[in-house]
Amino acid sequence: MAASLHCCGAKVASSNLSKRAPECVRFGFGSILPVGSSACKTLSLSCAFRVLKVSCDGTSVDVLERNETDYQSQSIASSTKELTCVMKFGGSSVASAHRMKEVAELILNFTNERPVVVLSAMGKTTSKLLQAGEKAVSCGVTNTDNIEELSFIKELHLRTVEELGVDESIIAKHLEELEQLLKGIAMMKELTLRTKDYLVSFGECMSTRIFAAYLNKIGKKARQYDAFDIGFITTDDHTNADILEATYPAVAKRLHGDWISDPAIPIVTGFLGKGWKSCAITTLGRGGSDLTATTIGKALGLREIQVWKDVDGVLTCDPNIYPGAEPVPYLTFDEAAELAYFGAQVLHPQSMRPAREGDIPVRVKNSYNPMAPGTLITSVRDMSKAVLTSIVLKRNVTMLDIVSTRMLGQFGFLAKVFSIFEELGISVDVVATSEVSISLTLDPSKLWSRELIQQELDHMVEELEKIAVVHLFRHRSIISLIGNVQRSSLILEKAFRVLREKDVNVQMISQGASKVNISLVVDDDKAEQGVNAEQCVRALHEVFFESHISEID
Repeated sequence: MAASLHCCGAKVASSNLSKRAPECVRFGFGSILPVGSSACKTLSLSCAFRVLKVSCDGTSVDVLERNETDYQSQSIASSTKELTCVMKFGGSSVASAHRMKEVAELILNFTNERPVVVLSAMGKTTSKLLQAGEKAVSCGVTNTDNIEELSFIKELHLRTVEELGVDESIIAKHLEELEQLLKGIAMMKELTLRTKDYLVSFGECMSTRIFAAYLNKIGKKARQYDAFDIGFITTDDHTNADILEATYPAVAKRLHGDWISDPAIPIVTGFLGKGWKSCAITTLGRGGSDLTATTIGKALGLREIQVWKDVDGVLTCDPNIYPGAEPVPYLTFDEAAELAYFGAQVLHPQSMRPAREGDIPVRVKNSYNPMAPGTLITSVRDMSKAVLTSIVLKRNVTMLDIVSTRMLGQFGFLAKVFSIFEELGISVDVVATSEVSISLTLDPSKLWSRELIQQELDHMVEELEKIAVVHLFRHRSIISLIGNVQRSSLILEKAFRVLREKDVNVQMISQGASKVNISLVVDDDKAEQGVNAEQCVRALHEVFFESHISEID
């Protein structure tokens, strides 16, 4: 399907925005600029020449516009201090009225900041919404009012507005609409991915409205925004959409324009977008509010992106596995991306991309302990003495051994294997190859709401067996060692010594192309023998971080 850009009165066709929404825009004077480029950003923020809109399925999303009064507005803009940073708060940070008050106080204490605030849903609201949807499929229309999770959500949000002293009318329509949606799900007896995205969007839509209303109540002017209404344009991959390039100028135009004309703290829904074809609400995957924050940071060219969590930054390992885990003071974007991808819950796997592209520092801090320094993530850091930064465990992984003598001296075998994964929509984590075999692991969650089911695995094996002999192994874990893997000999020596003492065999090893990650695949189905992957991680943490060899003197 074709989409189009209307640029200063001229229409520029784009035949495919499914991966990258329009890559370039023709401006006046015969120049062509890439959307999202620094030059395009400069034009958009100076209000000179602006893209008018992106059309999709008969509707349009305003991106940038040219107006005769824009030249006059430049003098107004020069007297208004610019937005400085993004402050993103997760669900635990806004889980109650008490926590919202603390977050509001935290924001106002940063007197030199003029932030864009991004919020997740309150507490466990997203999980409760999904559970309510699943129950609605089978409970019948007349019983939807009795769904326990619906009652929990209503009670939580109504109690919160009461305790904050704001008018409950700001969420009344959303609660009513949520009830009607669940009745519709019960009537249809199905919960599609598109409906699932619409369902979970209620969490962020309500939390941001409550918080903005509270800030206005205490005298700090705030303005609420739904991300899907301010230009977050995504693919139509429901439950796991990708942000398109057209998002950046669209978001810049809306937020910057509103701020210049009438300054108020922007309170933006995290996690949400709008499909470029369907114009339906989409979500960015679990933890997608981090990606919302870094996207806004890049779009506006802000000084810093702050991600506020319930831990003191990025830690040396999961504190649920090892309570003595310590904060990591500095990370590179590459290290942070590897940590997120291989299981660290503190960041969204894709969230580092916009920050890296915009070269904007990301600071991870604790909303429960604001004075803690947290973790600063930048493009480069001194790695001369570093050995290991963090240890990450990814459990419930499926491993495949694909063996074929056809690989020997032949072209295209890997392409055939990975084309099967592409057709089935299955992501691969770690890969190792030899002359006659490929070993790889599969991402345990094809969709962020559920795991790969056995039927999908059986179908995948059936397709692969047409070209090779396939061995499938369940209950594996990936232990990822993140750090300066140019010291891989030292890291592997220490790691293998620990695993040998635990009598744990490494079934696969892979060093990432980013040069900051070594992944070890082990059997996690040994609980009856007294050793599992978590115990391995604890032992590795003791060796690398408590025997003072995390750095080389």
